[in-house]
Amino acid sequence: MAISASMVKELREMTGAGMMDCKKALTNTDGDMDKAVDYLRENGLAKAEKKAGRIAAEGIVKTNISEDGKQAAIVEVNSETDFVAKNEKFQDFVGAVASQVNASGAADIDAFMDEAWAADTSKTVKEELASMIATIGENMNIRRFEKVSCENGLVVDYIHAGGKIGVLIAAETDNTGAEVTECLKNIAMQIAAMNPKYLSSADVSEEYKEKEKEVLLAQAKNDPANAGKPDNIIEKMIIGRLNKELKEVCLTEQVYVKAENKESVAKYVESVAKAAGCSIKLTKFVRFETGEGLEKKNEDFAAEVAAQLK
Repeated sequence: MAISASMVKELREMTGAGMMDCKKALTNTDGDMDKAVDYLRENGLAKAEKKAGRIAAEGIVKTNISEDGKQAAIVEVNSETDFVAKNEKFQDFVGAVASQVNASGAADIDAFMDEAWAADTSKTVKEELASMIATIGENMNIRRFEKVSCENGLVVDYIHAGGKIGVLIAAETDNTGAEVTECLKNIAMQIAAMNPKYLSSADVSEEYKEKEKEVLLAQAKNDPANAGKPDNIIEKMIIGRLNKELKEVCLTEQVYVKAENKESVAKYVESVAKAAGCSIKLTKFVRFETGEGLEKKNEDFAAEVAAQLK
C-alpha cells in the first residue's frame, strides 16, 4: 500500500513520533493506522518528540576504556531529573553509549546519532534514544563525547560523585604497572577537583596571555595603591600575577592537592617516574561535568501539582 504524506502527518499528530519513524511504522503495517500506533509504542518511539522540548540538564558522565588501556571514550548523556539519572536502565544505556563511542569512527554527535545501534543494528542510535525517552518518560540527550588514545602508554579514568564529573588522562610511559596507574588516577582526581583549563603553560596561546595581561594592566592602573608607580614596575607586577594565574589553570603547574610539601603536579609525576624507574609524560586530559553550561529547570512541584489539578 502506498503511504501518503497525509497519513504520515496524521500518525505524527497522534503519537508525537518523528516523521521517518511514522513512515516506517505505516510501511511495516501496510498503512493500518491502529497497528502503526502499536508499532511505535512497542518500539518506544511514540511521544518521544513531544518530550524533546523539555530541558535536560541533569544526567551522568561515563567512560569506557579499551582492554589494552590505550583508547578511551567519555560521554555525557542528559536527563531532566537527577532521579532518572540514578535509574539503572538509564545508567546501562549511557554505559552502552560510551562503549559504542569508543568503537565508533564518528567525528561528531550528528554522525554518531546516524550510526546503527550496536546492540540492535536494525535501529540507529537516534532511534534507540527515542525508544529510551518513551520508555523512561523524560527527555534525554546524548550531549557530547570525546575520545583519547595513547599508543605508547595508557589512559586512566576517574568518575566522581556517581557521574557528576568524569575525567580521562593519557600519558606516554614505558611502564603501565600499578604504580604508574595509581599516579594517573591521582592526577585524574586532581583534574576533577581543581578543573584546570590547560595541560601546561606551553599549551596556553599567546592570544590568551595577551588578553589576560590587558585585563591585569587595567586592574593595576585602576588601583589607587599603584598611583604614581612607574610603568616598568607595573609591568613586573602584571607578569607576576599572570604567572600566578597560569599556575592555577595549568595542570602540571598546579600545586598537587595530596602533597604535604606543596609540590607541583609535574614534580609529583617526576617523583613517581623516578621511583618506578620509568618515564611518564602527560599528553592529554578531558574533564566533563554534567550539565555545565546548560540551563537548569526551575522545579516548583507545588505549582506543577496545582496546574494539573486545574
